[in-house]
Amino acid sequence: MSAVLQPLEARLDAMTVDRLATVCAVEDRAYSHPWTRANFIDSMAAGYHCQLLMGGDTLIGYFVAMKGVDEVHLLNFTVAPEFQRRGWAPLMLEALAGWSRGEGVQWLWLEVRVSNERALHIYERQGFRRVGVRKAYYPAFAGREDAVVMSLRLNETNSAWGGLAP
Repeated sequence: MSAVLQPLEARLDAMTVDRLATVCAVEDRAYSHPWTRANFIDSMAAGYHCQLLMGGDTLIGYFVAMKGVDEVHLLNFTVAPEFQRRGWAPLMLEALAGWSRGEGVQWLWLEVRVSNERALHIYERQGFRRVGVRKAYYPAFAGREDAVVMSLRLNETNSAWGGLAP
């Protein structure tokens, strides 16, 4: 008899130092070249928007975003491997877009590995457009890997989510 997965009620919580062991464990499982604990601490210390998506006491995913003048740059966006392909990524992107609109931001920007076709597809489905390539941006096992630069214009009438307001 196989276990039936029950739907989770999810909430966003602020990333805190006391939760970094769990965050780093997910990061290590999700990536070949994960962020370090110091990367997350530096991001929190800089005042970046660092959020956890929690289902009860279970970490589903997280993101780190840096606000600029008229833009937000998504620095880290992760869904725990065991929760991937269940619709959590679009939900987290929607939450980020809503927060960004509330901050008066016009654009979301991100980089993604050229080899990460699944992430590219998710971002494109949410309205992000490919706008360029950063050569040798990411570390790789054999040298460096290029990044696709993507952007999403945010406003109340033209968004990937039907103009959701913050």
